[in-house]
Amino acid sequence: SIKPDGDMWQLIGIELNKVFLRRRSYIGFLALFMLVTILQVAMYVEGQTFINLMIQNLKNTFVLEGNLLNGYFVSFLLMNSLWVLLPFLVTFVAGDSIAGEAHAGTLRLLLTRPVSRTQVIIAKFTTSLLYTLLLVIFLMLISLGISTLIFGTGDLVVYSKTLNIFPERVVLPRFFMAFGYAFLGMAVVTSLAFMLSTMTNNAIGPIIGTMALVIGFTIITNLRLVAFETLRKFLFTTYIGSWTLFFDYEPDWSQIRFSILVCLVHILVFFGAGLFVFKRKDILT
Repeated sequence: SIKPDGDMWQLIGIELNKVFLRRRSYIGFLALFMLVTILQVAMYVEGQTFINLMIQNLKNTFVLEGNLLNGYFVSFLLMNSLWVLLPFLVTFVAGDSIAGEAHAGTLRLLLTRPVSRTQVIIAKFTTSLLYTLLLVIFLMLISLGISTLIFGTGDLVVYSKTLNIFPERVVLPRFFMAFGYAFLGMAVVTSLAFMLSTMTNNAIGPIIGTMALVIGFTIITNLRLVAFETLRKFLFTTYIGSWTLFFDYEPDWSQIRFSILVCLVHILVFFGAGLFVFKRKDILT
């Protein structure tokens, strides 16, 4: 039961309990674990061949020593490979948050309790963000943590605009910043799915709608056409993948700060729109 004063922490606790009682909430974690494991096995078997192809032009000029096929290199490849999957996984909870309860008929019952609609939507949105955070932390643990246990550590060789080689001592801070930004980027997708969830009574709609928008905007972002140049600057897909900026040899901090600002603005706009719709929504079931 909810206290008469509608304690926000209690509401968030109730919403978290709802999320992790649903089996589908674990699909994202299971999918990440299986894919990361498969890719780690593949890199264990053929990773050295991949490294040799990547640095073959450098061997004629530089003497490269040490363990280049290490956990940092594998983790960077995993982030790049799984980046297209993460937006889909974070929509499971956010897209179901409002629409799922409306479809099940429990949303109306919830709103009969002594809490305001604003408190309800803040609690549900916070829960969706916490789920997204847990998903990103889980990816960091199994990609960066397990990969370093299997492959060890060493200097990081990555291709980001140019071929960059980072000494081991500076690699971890860059990964932590990259995963932190990855959460911010996924929070934008979570906010979009949450906003769409307030507009319908079917949980499938927000999930499919979010992915359709992400895929469509990503195509526009990656098509370097002059006609899309102005539009591209306003699309969140242009900025949610900016975690790669942390792996430029000299990070463009002004661009990173601008990307963070754009992501935060999108989160606020999507949440504000969702709150506006929800407060005026007729809850009939």
